[in-house]
Amino acid sequence: MSPQYVGKDQQHESAHLHVSGEARYIDDLPEPKGTLYAAVGISNKAHALLKQIDLTQVRQAAGVVAVITAKDIPGENHLGGALKDEPVLAVNKVEYIGQAIFAVAATSVEAARRAVLLAEIDYEVLPHNLDIRAAVAAGQFVLPTKRLERGTASTAIDQAPHQLSGSFSLGGQEQFYLEGQIAFALPQEQGYLLIHSSTQHPHHVQEIVATVLKRTQKDIVIECRRMGGGFGGKESQPSFFACIVGLLAQKTGKPVKYRVDRDDDIMMTGKRHCFDIGYRVGFNEQGVIQGIELDYASRCGISADLSGPVNDRTMFHADNAYFLENIAIVSYRCKTNSQSNTAFRGFGGPQGMMGIEYVMDEIARQLQLDPLAVRQANFYGKEGIRDCTHYGMQLEDNIIHELVAELADTAQYRQRREALRVFNQTHQGVKKGIALTPVKFGISFTATFLNQAGALLHIYNDGTVQLNHGGTEMGQGLFTKVAQVVAEELQIPLEQIRCTATSTEKVPNASATAASSGSDMNGMAAQAAAQILKQRLVEFLAERYQVPASEISFQAGQVRVGTQAAMSFAELAHLAWFNRISLSATGFYKTPKIHYDPRTMSGRPFYYFAYGAAVSEVEVDTLTGEYRVQQVDILHDVGESLNPAIDIGQIEGGFVQGMGWLTTEELWWDKEGRLRTYAPSTYKIPVAGDIPERFNVRLVDKKPNREATIYRSKAVGEPPLMLAMSVFFALKDAVESVGHYQYSSGLNAPATPEAVLIAIESLKKKVN
Repeated sequence: MSPQYVGKDQQHESAHLHVSGEARYIDDLPEPKGTLYAAVGISNKAHALLKQIDLTQVRQAAGVVAVITAKDIPGENHLGGALKDEPVLAVNKVEYIGQAIFAVAATSVEAARRAVLLAEIDYEVLPHNLDIRAAVAAGQFVLPTKRLERGTASTAIDQAPHQLSGSFSLGGQEQFYLEGQIAFALPQEQGYLLIHSSTQHPHHVQEIVATVLKRTQKDIVIECRRMGGGFGGKESQPSFFACIVGLLAQKTGKPVKYRVDRDDDIMMTGKRHCFDIGYRVGFNEQGVIQGIELDYASRCGISADLSGPVNDRTMFHADNAYFLENIAIVSYRCKTNSQSNTAFRGFGGPQGMMGIEYVMDEIARQLQLDPLAVRQANFYGKEGIRDCTHYGMQLEDNIIHELVAELADTAQYRQRREALRVFNQTHQGVKKGIALTPVKFGISFTATFLNQAGALLHIYNDGTVQLNHGGTEMGQGLFTKVAQVVAEELQIPLEQIRCTATSTEKVPNASATAASSGSDMNGMAAQAAAQILKQRLVEFLAERYQVPASEISFQAGQVRVGTQAAMSFAELAHLAWFNRISLSATGFYKTPKIHYDPRTMSGRPFYYFAYGAAVSEVEVDTLTGEYRVQQVDILHDVGESLNPAIDIGQIEGGFVQGMGWLTTEELWWDKEGRLRTYAPSTYKIPVAGDIPERFNVRLVDKKPNREATIYRSKAVGEPPLMLAMSVFFALKDAVESVGHYQYSSGLNAPATPEAVLIAIESLKKKVN
């Protein structure tokens, strides 16, 4: 029987609410009488001792009801990172511009924001550092350095026919979710708190708030119906904002809301990690890597936050789609006087993959070969010794060879590349470039214990269903996909299922909606709950009508009991309720097969891999450095798609976000350590005009997941972002045509028009 509800284009469950403006986000919730509004006083020094804090004028300001400092925290003053190394409110010193020192609650948003500006703070300024390599030289790290080796990289490099070495910088990225950070605390009886938090990880927020307020987790309920985007920025960091409203609500006994101003949001919160990447590589005449050393140094900010697993994933993805027999990786987790960097779509994987792709491009330039030929020569083999990663995981689902070959053929990569070469020979002011890059991305949390999910399912006696699970909806369509799974299991229309807000009150201890695992894990948990209820109903009918269970079938809202009876699902639900059959069940799922030893960085940290490839073509104005992405062709692997329309939307959105990271989105700090690109006026995310003129996206056809995932689908949240590497390398290709493809441009990311122009001018000097 073919699926009725999964594998079909289904409208996002809140799409009509989004376009009509009726979708309720936290700032749209009704505010009880007496609601107060929070604001936070932040440091304006990058590194300083707090000699004296005078908040007299703050307390006396109009509308101010309460002021809190670190002394007012009844529990532990930390945000619960790996080392408990970042306070909620600063105590004796501040370490970046934007760090929270105190908070106020006032009768209006404006009153709160005005009041925090009245603080008189005496700083003793200390030296600060934002430079990654300076941190490495000084041994300033938030976590110990890690190394991962296989084979004898140094010897293999020295013995190879060709060697290359170099470095490049890779910028960070602001998540720029459309709904900013927000938390809304509602005091309950006996000091309990209900906190509406825009978070990807309600349990983590619950855990931290309980610790800071000196309460137990049962006293704190965290709820999130939907987010206006998260992208990793709402995984660990929302706990700070929830703590602020929790502390102020506990102190005043009043509801407290904290909707963060956009500029403050960007100044205060962590971003994608910036990297400085060094390499030394040896290779043969075909460009096959015989040995490689990779040096990854990241800007982590003032605390560990999620930098440990982010940088670990960078190391795991340093191979991308390539077999590296002799490899040595070193990973520095640098402490800098900047925001504590955190999760961002891809979670360190994109940075690892950019490192090896840069090396592939440089090898091709050195040998005067087509970069695609070099990439294909280095691909993992389908079987034999070339199918094991540098961390010891066997590739059992490798489809990168045929996927890339198909895309190169359908997108006419080689013909277009040849045509661009001819174009560039006859045009001086405008140059074109093209690149095809692959993606192999591991799916699962690298921390094994996080790979678990729960769901709660109720069937009401009118045949409608209420679905709850630990995953959060941030626009990616998770609620829709999981509802499709339940609809398929129970054979009822989607309109009979309602997804309710994610709440720690319904599903405890849930993992973050991250690592692209939302549908994989929550879909399986919901399916398990639905199967429990369905089996319960089958057993009831089998006993009632004295027929074998095998004769009972569910199909398109109807239930048949052999030849004896037929009824609607609603009639069955009512009958079961009347006969005292439980119509509520929980489901649980834990990802199988995975195991990982963090000490040796070896094992099987991923359940499977998602594959993809993209061809991008660009046009560059050599006089200004400005450029356009003219055409993008994508072929991406999602297994058996649960919802092709949503998956294609995720691929398009992920690609454009990745393109922004590598081209226009630049984080820039001044010499005082102040982030200057902290607003839409200075931080340039892609807009409608940046969308490729021709944007062709296809899903790999008839390639179900080898592993037993939910309906053999594959994750689609993060992998497409890395497809945008093709844009960067197409730009690099166009720029290097100025030097007749003889020299490396040394182009760094983000490849802003300024960076492109500087690279062009540098090449012109070499040619002349």
